[in-house]
Amino acid sequence: MIDLGISKLAMIGAVALIVIGPEKLPRVARTVGTLLGKAQRYMADVKAEVNRSMELDELKKMKETVEGAARDVNQSIQSGAADFEKSWADATGTAAESSSGFDVPEPLPEYRHPKKNWRLKQGAMPNWYKARAGVRTHAQSGAARVARFRPTKFH
Repeated sequence: MIDLGISKLAMIGAVALIVIGPEKLPRVARTVGTLLGKAQRYMADVKAEVNRSMELDELKKMKETVEGAARDVNQSIQSGAADFEKSWADATGTAAESSSGFDVPEPLPEYRHPKKNWRLKQGAMPNWYKARAGVRTHAQSGAARVARFRPTKFH
C-alpha cells in the first residue's frame, strides 16, 4: 500500500494548487473525492460478494453432509423395520399382510350434516312482512339514522 503521510499530502496539495490553479482546485478535489468513494464502495461490494460465495459453498457442503446423514438414517430405519417384521412374523407364525407390516384401517365415511341444506335458512320472514312490521334489513350508521329522522325546518 502507498504510505501517504502529512508531508506527502501537503506536497501533493501544493503541486495541485500550482498546476490546476485556485479556481478549479475545489471542483477537482470534489471529483477526486467522489471517484475515491465510488472505488471504495465497489471494493466493498466485491468483498461482500466473495464472502457470500464462500458462505454459499460452505452451506452447500453442509447440506450435502446433512442429506447423506439423512439417507443413512433412513436406510438404517428401513433395515431395522425389515428385521422387526421378520422377527414378528416368526414370533406370531403369520406372514406380513402388507408391505409395511402394519394393517391400514379403512377410511371413515365422509361426515354429512343431518339436515339436507343446513346453510339455507328455513324459517326466513318474507321481505314484505319485514317492511310492514318495521324490521331493519340494512345496517345504518348512527349519523345516517339521526339525519333520516331529523325533523325538517318549515320556512
